[in-house]
Amino acid sequence: MTDAAAPAAADRPWLDASLPVAERVELLLAEMTLEEKAGLLFQTMITMGEDGELAEADPAFGLPSNREYVVEKGMTHFNLLGVAPTAGAIARWHNKLQELAASTRLGIPVTISTDPRHSFTENPGAAMLAGPFSQWPDALGLAATRDAALVERFGDIARQEYTAVGIRVALHPQVDLATEPRWARALQTFGEDAELTGELGAAYIRGFQNGESFGPGAVSAMVKHFPGGGPQKDGEDPHFAYGREQVYPGGHFELHLKPFEAAFEAGVRQVMPYYGMPVGTEYEEVGFGFNKSVLTGLLRERYGFDGIVCTDWGLVNDAAIFGQPFPARAWGVEHLTPAERVLKILDAGADQFGGEACPELVVELVGSGALTPERLDVSARRLLREKFLLGLFDNPFVDAEAADTIVGSAQFRAEGDAAQRASITVLSNRAVAPDDRRQAQEPGGAQGPVAEPVEASVLPFARGAKLYLEGIAPDVAAAYGEVVSSPAEADVAILRLQAPFEQRETTFENFFHAGSLEFPADVLAHLAEVSAAVPTVVDVFLDRPALLGPVVETAHAVVGNWGASGAALLDVLSGATPAQGRLPFDIPSSMAAVEASRPDVPFDTADPLFRFGHGLSL
Repeated sequence: MTDAAAPAAADRPWLDASLPVAERVELLLAEMTLEEKAGLLFQTMITMGEDGELAEADPAFGLPSNREYVVEKGMTHFNLLGVAPTAGAIARWHNKLQELAASTRLGIPVTISTDPRHSFTENPGAAMLAGPFSQWPDALGLAATRDAALVERFGDIARQEYTAVGIRVALHPQVDLATEPRWARALQTFGEDAELTGELGAAYIRGFQNGESFGPGAVSAMVKHFPGGGPQKDGEDPHFAYGREQVYPGGHFELHLKPFEAAFEAGVRQVMPYYGMPVGTEYEEVGFGFNKSVLTGLLRERYGFDGIVCTDWGLVNDAAIFGQPFPARAWGVEHLTPAERVLKILDAGADQFGGEACPELVVELVGSGALTPERLDVSARRLLREKFLLGLFDNPFVDAEAADTIVGSAQFRAEGDAAQRASITVLSNRAVAPDDRRQAQEPGGAQGPVAEPVEASVLPFARGAKLYLEGIAPDVAAAYGEVVSSPAEADVAILRLQAPFEQRETTFENFFHAGSLEFPADVLAHLAEVSAAVPTVVDVFLDRPALLGPVVETAHAVVGNWGASGAALLDVLSGATPAQGRLPFDIPSSMAAVEASRPDVPFDTADPLFRFGHGLSL
């Protein structure tokens, strides 16, 4: 494809906003070439240039230039990769990309999507750092609040921030049930309980999609990972060949559909199937993106879903990630060629290929007669319809100056901070005797009257206390007490830990925290040393349900978070904000209990240390 002067509006009757959307779609579809239709079916990562300019080719990520994607490949759907310093820069880049799209033969606008951008997760395979956006707890933290109204408000704020910069598709929410404690993707779920996940997932979707007013002001939500990605064999993730199997020894396949039923009721627009392949069920043993019995039989026919189905990333072609070879996640169909995989995905009932940029394969399939033009039109029609409904054909541009005012506004940041505080969950809080060394002294050094020691819980700690900190910046903590350099000097120690995970072979694998849930011996030894010197509070980032037994035995108080600033944590620990969070999953008592549990069954580890819903008030 080549650049062409934009025809007059009269030559583009589909731009007539007075016509019904269905008619506008057919008018445009009739004008499209095979190559232009094929371009619609691919959505992949894209980068922006410096300070909002269009990007040239990016060898580090193996990405072509923005121009090559839009003009030469005819693609119009992209997942924005990376973090920009300002919202205005994203908005300017978006507008330039839309100008580039407008210069093509038919001027089809681009649709920009994104993985979650509002949370603290550092996993670029599942979410983006927040950058200029307001910061909220991850989905597990939203679940810990148990507040559907708060979750819908989050979705509404995120919708306003996304649309301000031109992002119109959210590659979320993730309503998988975290029924296998070792699974690496639990952080972006709403936890282990199907009813709570369905309630909060529906609220999340309503917020993003502007309630019942889906249209130019909305963000199209893509719920994932149908039909539920939680029951992973041994807790391994199907991004990798060793984690490709999903198993259902408890016979709970249907339970994992419940949150999706709530999403359909909420009017979700798009669905992403997962990489995994079901083993030992009535369904074909191939990855869900290739699985006709699941995508057509379940999703299209049983649930009557007529929205967009976009595969998870990289089902067709092998790739390189961080310089390492990475095979296509074509589980169960590894023997097929890339073109044959494309055909099987379309035959299964999907519309779009995530993480791929090979429309020439669709052209080849139609040319050979393996794919009918009518089948191609079915998916092209759905994808065009969404662009029209989002208002992209009527006004694809955004106000770049307003973006910096809307995104990360003081109000939005304050609400995100409040959600962080509301999600923090106090799990244990032991009583400790007062330290006689710090009794008040009378002038001249004579000891004054000493009250009988009275035991009190370590939390909340007193404002002005001497604080020894690990994982909290001293300048943040200065507002709460006097920061000291050693446990021996402190009244209370506060240590922030990451839930444990096993180191794997490649960089990309280590973004997916998997394996044992036991804390390393050196971490526990250090905790014991600090706790022996001073009352100690341990805050754990629980992206997975860590084995907290040894921590609870040693520390004087234990707290869980799912994305919270140091200030948010200290507000709760000092009592400035009430502790409200409740566990969104069980905390197992041992690895033996985890290994004996059934991956598809919630709350299945024997004698958990803390149960779903546990949380202390201060």
